[in-house]
Amino acid sequence: MPKETRTRRVTTAQARTYLGKAEEFLEAARETLEAGHALASTSLSVHAGISACDAICGARTGQRAAGSDHGQAVALLNEAGREGKNAARVLTRLMPLKNRAEYEPEDVPRATAKHAVDQAERIVAIARRVVT
Repeated sequence: MPKETRTRRVTTAQARTYLGKAEEFLEAARETLEAGHALASTSLSVHAGISACDAICGARTGQRAAGSDHGQAVALLNEAGREGKNAARVLTRLMPLKNRAEYEPEDVPRATAKHAVDQAERIVAIARRVVT
């Protein structure tokens, strides 16, 4: 039996706030990558992606995923129109990097961090189009 998706209500103003968070995380991800901190850059990119998804879902569905399973966020994004489906594909590529950056003992190569920043830029751009 599939798990029920836990959600929280999101207002239009809150969707804009999530976009602002996504922009801030993305800017920090770019700066830390430039400074040579691949691990921090990867983690910040993932958080930019998550906040961008909250913005997209909030703007399109009036809610955001509230569970610890980010797969539920992907499911909710798929209900948020064409842009949501595009964002879901990006988030699916970005989320595996969260565990790698935040929980695994190995270092994150610069190329992986650069890929994470690129994916975060894509998903934040989608959020900008949806929210503004």
